[in-house]
Amino acid sequence: MASPQLKKRTPMKAHPASHFISRELSWLEFNRRVLAEVLDSTNPLLERVKFFSIVSSNLDEFFEVRVAGIKQQIESDIVERSVDGRTASETFRAVRNEVVKMLARQFQCWREELLPNLAEHHIRFLRPEELDAKRLAWLDEYYQQQVRPVLTPLGIDPVHPFPQLLNKSLNVILQLEIEHEGEVSKRLAVVQVPQVLPRLVRLPGAEEHREYVFLGHLIGHYLADIFPGTKILGYWHFRVTRNSELYIDEDDVRNLLSAVEQELHNRRKGAAVRLEVDLGTPNDICQYLLENLDLSEDDLYRIDGPLNPGRLMAICSGDHSPELRDAHYTAPIATSVRDVPDLFAAIRQRDILLHHPYENFNSVVDFLEQAARDPQVLAIKQTLYRTGGDARIVGALMSAVRNGKQVTAVTELKARFDEANNILWARRLEEAGVHVVYGMAHHKVHSKMALVVRRDDDRIRRYLHLASGNYNPSTAKIYTDISLFTAQPEFGEDATNLFNLLTGIGQFQGASKLLIAPFTLHEKIMTMIHAEAENAKAGKPARIIAKMNGLVDREIIEALYAASSAGVEIDLIIRGICCLRPGIPGVSERIRVRSIVGRFLEHSRIYHFENGGDPLVYVGSADWMPRNLYTRVEVVFPVEDPALKNRLMEEILHRQLADNTKAWILQPNASYVQAKSEDENHRNSQLEFMELALPTTRKRTVRQQARQKIGIKRAPSAPKRKVKSSA
Repeated sequence: MASPQLKKRTPMKAHPASHFISRELSWLEFNRRVLAEVLDSTNPLLERVKFFSIVSSNLDEFFEVRVAGIKQQIESDIVERSVDGRTASETFRAVRNEVVKMLARQFQCWREELLPNLAEHHIRFLRPEELDAKRLAWLDEYYQQQVRPVLTPLGIDPVHPFPQLLNKSLNVILQLEIEHEGEVSKRLAVVQVPQVLPRLVRLPGAEEHREYVFLGHLIGHYLADIFPGTKILGYWHFRVTRNSELYIDEDDVRNLLSAVEQELHNRRKGAAVRLEVDLGTPNDICQYLLENLDLSEDDLYRIDGPLNPGRLMAICSGDHSPELRDAHYTAPIATSVRDVPDLFAAIRQRDILLHHPYENFNSVVDFLEQAARDPQVLAIKQTLYRTGGDARIVGALMSAVRNGKQVTAVTELKARFDEANNILWARRLEEAGVHVVYGMAHHKVHSKMALVVRRDDDRIRRYLHLASGNYNPSTAKIYTDISLFTAQPEFGEDATNLFNLLTGIGQFQGASKLLIAPFTLHEKIMTMIHAEAENAKAGKPARIIAKMNGLVDREIIEALYAASSAGVEIDLIIRGICCLRPGIPGVSERIRVRSIVGRFLEHSRIYHFENGGDPLVYVGSADWMPRNLYTRVEVVFPVEDPALKNRLMEEILHRQLADNTKAWILQPNASYVQAKSEDENHRNSQLEFMELALPTTRKRTVRQQARQKIGIKRAPSAPKRKVKSSA
């Protein structure tokens, strides 16, 4: 495969701050696109509720990490501007303004659309005072037996200081009167809503009627029981969000696992960064909470609705109300591995590409399980970033040890918000005899790679699975990702060298096929972008299509600007953050940026460079963000088989560029507008991918069900294109 050589480049023009978009504001624009799925009345009702929950859980993480970081910058002695020219204080104010507007629209939809529509379908949320005597008696028994034993009333006075409240926990603050020795005094108290109990209490009744009481309202109803002999003057819910970043000095720890465990304990008590309160909470109560949490008025958010919408996912559980959901989709086994008894034999014949979640992830699990029991397999090495605790993935590794194979798992302990889960499985793997290592110091191991060493009849051969997504069968049902199986010797050699680097001590030895961060990936991307610019100047075919989750790296953005100015047509499919500003005359007028938000989370990373008519296509785990390029171990791999390359370009990338149903187009002013069809030819790429993957006998039923629910017409196939075979 011909590829551009690394060479010294002419320094690029440095662009002004006005040519860049704020990372934080770009992320909020992404969450606004998620909110648009809540507002879209053509989406099934329970799917809208799911997106409603996701909007809030996204905001939680945004405050825990990004806003926490901004506040730390404000408090530090360092004063500098971000890539878009804002100081930390200016960014914080802009973020607050956008969040307030987003919350107003989100909860207006909850009150005016979701709640009434749910009630029409017999899904209702009631307060205890709305219940009849029979159901109130049931609720009283539930409270006495399930709730009261785990409640802890926390009075606040000189003897009982303001309590340490856990991150994202829901709490009740109440004002009460108590008489002591003839004197009546007002006091404050706090009750933490137990996280171990379901936030929604379902009332007994017919299956077709689903009625719930929020646990916070239930506790509020029984406050007099918790504080006997007092008069309850009022109660209000509030919720605290804390800084959840881990702070570990890897140069100064002897045991990384123990250090991460300690930091996880500290995370629950990190500095407060946000206070959410019921809309009607009195100002003096809000000020009291702000003072005790060391927060300001700008950190306060008044919510006219449930304070923790993430718990609303509970109403979507179970098999009720199929008419309120997306049409059911069960991913088929891919044609390339269907009815294949020996995966190793199939991989020896040619590379195999899978498109998840449209093609079943069980094929990846089968690969690991077959390797675990195959007597000819000698060793298995695998990276584990987010397993989701799936017993089949780690079970295959444990089984392989029992079958006498050498097994190594590179487990990333610092996978954000999965640290505790990864620690648990790391210990179990070690107990089972798996050799567990925790990657490279100062770098997260984010690559997705499994290497199987097998003694075939002719020689020892290495079989490799590479992917853009995690080894997590649960998220593989809702994340779009790419898998590649290959037995090409050069790929196996590169993977072996990388595993040796991760588990041993030594220097990076280079790689012939794989692009590996933090060593070669950034430089190679820059070289390929520069080559496209040179090809455009020379009148050769020049185009870039890149799909990823985020684009933040300034050097790459500058390189894309230079390529656009040189005549390169550039299409970017970026789900989330994009700091590049398209459509600037003379700078980025040949760059188009779109984001697709739909039923599945767009997670795959695919890079296509036209390369003068001999296209280069890469897939991998890395976004074009500094963290991926410099502080993580990432693997990006070329797809060289002409048929598979064509599939990635025509079946996937070009279809997504034609999507005019779930796509949003980034404007020069940093806003997004929804893509629209000029005629009635509506294109929904995710729906088309489902149709492509299904056997012919199942296509019609699923197609009709899905299209009826979203009201779109049949779309034509993506245009065909001749593929030039790579050398």
